[in-house]
Amino acid sequence: MPDLALVPPLPLGTRDDPDDVRFVRLHSPIGRIEIQSRLDAVERIVVDDGSGLPHDGSEEHRDDMLEAARRQVHDYFDGRRRQFDLPVRLVGTPFQRSVWSALREVPWGSTTTYGRLGGAVGSPQAGRAVGGAVASNPVPLLVPCHRVLGRTGGVTGYTVGAGVATKQWLLRHEGIVYRVGPVPLG
Repeated sequence: MPDLALVPPLPLGTRDDPDDVRFVRLHSPIGRIEIQSRLDAVERIVVDDGSGLPHDGSEEHRDDMLEAARRQVHDYFDGRRRQFDLPVRLVGTPFQRSVWSALREVPWGSTTTYGRLGGAVGSPQAGRAVGGAVASNPVPLLVPCHRVLGRTGGVTGYTVGAGVATKQWLLRHEGIVYRVGPVPLG
């Protein structure tokens, strides 16, 4: 299982100061990536969807943890890393965080379904709500939302980078067999 150290959410009332955000960028087989952190934990990973990255035009604002994150993501794409060892703060609703925590348990080269994820968080009939949580994952790759398939093993969609093409590349990279074509979410 991943060795991501989940960092507690920031206390209520903590100011969301843009100056607190640090970031690094890297080139990858799925496009340009920006890794963002705040207060010593990764909070967001953005894969360029063709419209640019959030801090394009700004100098990187990096630290040792972000340099480690950049190395680990490079190692993942080079096939030398199958799990990540980074502090991560999952920013979302309690339901979203429960889905993302369940996703962390899906190892390299394995998959799950929306229905199984729903069962893991105590909501086996909540396939659409689980799908919404998966789609809003703020740290793709670290929390492997690409490993979620429809109940018949098909790719149902993807909101990261170039969408389904990105998900298919990640699945192939991990040696995961999947169905192509429209499939139900369950």
